[in-house]
Amino acid sequence: MAYNNTDLVILGEKIALGQSKTINFSFAKLYTSSKVEIPVIIQRAKTPGPTVLITAGIHGDEINGVEIVRQIIARKINIPLSGTTICIPILNTFGFLNADRTFPDGRDLNRVFPGTKTGSLASRVAYYFTKEILPFADYCLDFHTGGAQRFNAPQIRITPKSPELLKLASIFNAPFTVYASNISKSYRATCHKIGTPILLFEGGKSQSSNKNIVTQGVDGVMRVLDHLGMLSSSIEVPKKKSATIIIKTSKWIRAQKSGLLHLKIPCNKHVEKGEFLATITDPYGTMRFKVLAPNNGYIINVNQAPIVYQGDAIFHVSTQSNTIEQAQQEDKKQ
Repeated sequence: MAYNNTDLVILGEKIALGQSKTINFSFAKLYTSSKVEIPVIIQRAKTPGPTVLITAGIHGDEINGVEIVRQIIARKINIPLSGTTICIPILNTFGFLNADRTFPDGRDLNRVFPGTKTGSLASRVAYYFTKEILPFADYCLDFHTGGAQRFNAPQIRITPKSPELLKLASIFNAPFTVYASNISKSYRATCHKIGTPILLFEGGKSQSSNKNIVTQGVDGVMRVLDHLGMLSSSIEVPKKKSATIIIKTSKWIRAQKSGLLHLKIPCNKHVEKGEFLATITDPYGTMRFKVLAPNNGYIINVNQAPIVYQGDAIFHVSTQSNTIEQAQQEDKKQ
């Protein structure tokens, strides 16, 4: 593929091949009239190549993604051998300041794409991001965590029947690759509509930093950049420990009782039907309810909240999984 070797002009700033620049994406002000700025860190090699857009902090309370992108910048992984990297560690600055998932208007940024010029605050950010930054990307890597106390196993989410995304997910090599349809008005859905490949990484939970999750994310980015011919030759490519497991279908196990939740198994574990997963007890010592696995499968999300209500999601378990080779063969047949 031939890539553009001309100057990039992002948010009115020109960045030539071989240049680096940090541009402030300024879109709103605090009540004090102080500007709220989103730093956009751009690194260009002298040699033309693809442009990779790496984002985190769409939800302001998801710290693992912010740390992944921070490490990519601090360790100079984003300085490309060829092509261009655009890193945005925090897209939702308001949410990050408030340790909150949403914008001050109560909107979820990841549910208002591609946004509107005159809409809500979140919608305006989505609009200018989609109009001014996203068109330059040949590939997107977006980093998230589980919401609230729900801890996600490190996983890449892709749309089913997408051979190119399946190949990229295999290269990223998170422990799991989960087939998940695009959600309306999400960033991922917008990328799909304009034909830009995107890998969405999920790992850990909100308002928490987990070293293993961060390592999985950073290592995956290095593998993808190396595959695209962009990783510096001075950086060692992390070896794959095992092939990613494809989760084709899954379901939530919900609490049948309200009470104190006592987990008995870790996230990532493969469980057998009937295996003991957790207990739910009341505070008074009169009730003890066992939570058992309804089927064989991998546990890809665990609710780590100490108390739950009846009906709360407490485990996410796969119901059908494949090896990467099986998944690729199925894609060829379709």
